[in-house]
Amino acid sequence: MSYCLNPQCQNPQNRDGVQFCEACGSKLLLRERYRAIKPLGRGGFGKTFLAVDEDKPSKPPCVIKQFLPQGSNNAQKAAELFQQEAVRLDELGKHPQIPDLLAHFQQDSYQYLVQEYVDGQNLAQQLSLTGPFNEDGIKKLLDDLLPVLDFIHQHKVIHRDVKPENIIRRNSRPARMTGWGTNVGELVLVDFGAAKVFNDSALLEAGTIIGSPEYVAPEQIRGRAIYASDLYSLGVTCIYLLTQLSPFDLYDINSDRWVWRDYASDRVSSKLGLVLNKMLASNPNLRYGSAVEVVEELRALGLSKQKIERSPSIPSSIPSPVPSRPPTPAPTPPPAPRRRRTSPTLPPPEAGASLPTPQQSKWKCALTLTGHFDSVTSVAFSPDGKTLASGSRDKTIEIWDLKQGRRWYTLTGHEDAVEAIAYSPDGKALASGSRDKTVEIWDLDKGKRWYTLIGHGDWVYSVAFSPAEEILASAGKEKSIEIWDLKKGKRWYSLVGHSDRIYGIAFSPDGEVLASASRDKTVKVWNVKKGRELFTLKGHGDWVRTVAFSPSGATFATGSRDGTIKLWQNNIGQEVSPPLKTFKFKNSDVLSLVFSRNEDFLAAGYRDGKVRLWEVKTGNLLEVISGHSDEVLSVAFSKDGKSLASGSSDKSIKIWRINN
Repeated sequence: MSYCLNPQCQNPQNRDGVQFCEACGSKLLLRERYRAIKPLGRGGFGKTFLAVDEDKPSKPPCVIKQFLPQGSNNAQKAAELFQQEAVRLDELGKHPQIPDLLAHFQQDSYQYLVQEYVDGQNLAQQLSLTGPFNEDGIKKLLDDLLPVLDFIHQHKVIHRDVKPENIIRRNSRPARMTGWGTNVGELVLVDFGAAKVFNDSALLEAGTIIGSPEYVAPEQIRGRAIYASDLYSLGVTCIYLLTQLSPFDLYDINSDRWVWRDYASDRVSSKLGLVLNKMLASNPNLRYGSAVEVVEELRALGLSKQKIERSPSIPSSIPSPVPSRPPTPAPTPPPAPRRRRTSPTLPPPEAGASLPTPQQSKWKCALTLTGHFDSVTSVAFSPDGKTLASGSRDKTIEIWDLKQGRRWYTLTGHEDAVEAIAYSPDGKALASGSRDKTVEIWDLDKGKRWYTLIGHGDWVYSVAFSPAEEILASAGKEKSIEIWDLKKGKRWYSLVGHSDRIYGIAFSPDGEVLASASRDKTVKVWNVKKGRELFTLKGHGDWVRTVAFSPSGATFATGSRDGTIKLWQNNIGQEVSPPLKTFKFKNSDVLSLVFSRNEDFLAAGYRDGKVRLWEVKTGNLLEVISGHSDEVLSVAFSKDGKSLASGSSDKSIKIWRINN
């Protein structure tokens, strides 16, 4: 069905596919793509409609907000707030727990805002169905939302209307493919119409009173909202969810204190009660100054394992509007990320290897791609070289347009970190392995999930397509390799033999052999057609993290935590041979490997954040490529061999090109 957006239309409901309203003749498509389906609600500033984006093949749902203020007294302020909401969403909506802004425009004298549709119930609706939350539910709520509040506060935005109705729990993954990672059950913060941006000069200025009276902090009632005002509102939200009683009934005005514990003493521990009471402090001096402070308190009390990584350029709190309040010192920064196993300086290679001088450097960074919120675990060029795919621990896969040098669209659907991706030989499909124990097959022509392969009992670390396209291999933490029949979309057989998790797998170019690299310090070579092990290679002194075949298939290379790369002859059907060569750079783990297209050299990603190029024939170190600030988890060459991609734990992807 189609719904007419003309407010004066007497019969707004229309049949499917109609371009103009059959009752009033108004155009039904906004911007020739957004079609309203039904109204969702109405507020003081306008109407909200469920809609579909007909410009996308899958016609994903979206939400249309039509600016339509009630009365003339607040029309100017309402218009400003509507415009502000569009600006806020444009800045913040790429966060997975904030609706993404799709469009903001004017048509037929009305302003419209189009944003991501969040399929789910708000917490007020959930409360009416399931009853009061318990302590675990509140701890999960805080774990989910405190990082979101920290994110918006880093962007100098105060939401000013945090309440159960503005927090939605996703029931399903979004159909759109342009946002970051999402998860079923995840909480999403919506309605930024009341949000306010602060600059340094505006911090102490009084403003308009905005927000829902039951949840508004005392200073916000006086028109002086601060970042801690959002924390107060979140605290009020928590006690409402715990008691299912109006916050007005949970505050004793005679004694000037909260009495919510009288109604929820059996639902909350004293530790969590202390945290909530501090969030609810009427005096901002006694309240947490930032979301980071709340998270650190929860961690110190053993109530959470959540961490918030803060940029050093972003203050953790802002000055209070209360003149008598002394400056709030910045909280102790959260613990630094786990240190990588690196040495403080780059040691020289072993004898026989020579480092190039800076003048000899041939590979230059042509492009840096950013957008992931966590480590980039896997990168892969499409067979035609026009796009690059990247998988991340932020649960998403990004598809990048290399000609434009920017993100094209995002694949979302995994419920945990994406550890591996691989293009099909024809480039029409993509496989991804995740810590959610699944392998997803994506239809790249339609930009959406095709089907899911279920059968792993633990994390999936590696996926690989057979050159024949009919077979996919996947392996991970559970020590076995699964071979999938892609024609039938189900498991064909399993390869068992490793005694520990498998980090990497690779097919030979003819598809007859599969090699696997394991934490058990061995490499196994398998006959794919017969489904059995051919032989086991021993020689590495520590975990084997990666394996790659040469384009001709004559050799394959393995990289290990022992700092070595070993080159092996592909002796299918023959006796086990020792490695042809060993390439060693001291004190840095080898995490990823790829052969150049002409097989002249190997590119390897290391834990120390460098990419090293080794000459296959001589074993010399040709070049050290620097640019990443953290470990290089994946490397890949384009088909023409002129571009090298690297994905890193620093959340970035770099495209290196030969400098002739």
